[in-house]
Amino acid sequence: MAYETLLLERDGPIAVITVNRPAVRNALNAPTLEELRHAMLDLKADESVRAVILTGAGEKAFVAGADINEMAGQSPAGARELSRTAQHVFDVIENLGKPVIAAINGFALGGGCELAMACTLRLAADTATLGQPEVNLGLMPGYGGTQRLPRLVGRARAMELTLLGTAITAAEAGRIGLVNRVVPAAELMSEARKLAAQLARNAPVAMRNIMSAINKGLDMTLAEGCVFEATLFGLTAATDDMREGTTAFLEKRAPVFKGK
Repeated sequence: MAYETLLLERDGPIAVITVNRPAVRNALNAPTLEELRHAMLDLKADESVRAVILTGAGEKAFVAGADINEMAGQSPAGARELSRTAQHVFDVIENLGKPVIAAINGFALGGGCELAMACTLRLAADTATLGQPEVNLGLMPGYGGTQRLPRLVGRARAMELTLLGTAITAAEAGRIGLVNRVVPAAELMSEARKLAAQLARNAPVAMRNIMSAINKGLDMTLAEGCVFEATLFGLTAATDDMREGTTAFLEKRAPVFKGK
């Protein structure tokens, strides 16, 4: 598929998706959401891809938010439908079964912050700015922000960020756990590629089950989550990768995982 709002690059086991609307700071509109959904599902089905990097075109923005021109004319029913559409796309990213790294190269506001939160890991340039400023437009987060943000930073900080609508620096985002790492802007993509390469060497089935255990376990009681973990642990132990990993350890060599 030829994309109009995205760039898609494959480099061995690593894929890089770039939201490519720099004239509007990579704002998310309906066509971009649909292309993002299609690209992610394509990469999910591609067994040769083991890690994905998601970033924005240019130096100013990862994704500056939803497209306000599109949002301003929405009816209540249309706004709800747009919200559910974006939530579905972000759920696809969160549950891709492969690690997705958000390389936050600038503004990640509103829908952009929500997009980053749907990713597995978040690297931010030291020049990046993050936040949920929807309240300043008379709106509220609608792409999963009120649900993922408190799960990442806690209820009190999520209330503060969404009710005040103030943006925070990358350093502050790192301090409160909104991003995993903050790196110099000039090194962002190289660091993201290093991290992706490290992840791509790991056992794909084990990583998929780890992500599923964490994502789904957060919505369970501790006891239920432990039972779910044990089930996935048993399934993982039945893989060829488990036998390769344990054999390689005993033979004092690096394992070669095949995702089976």
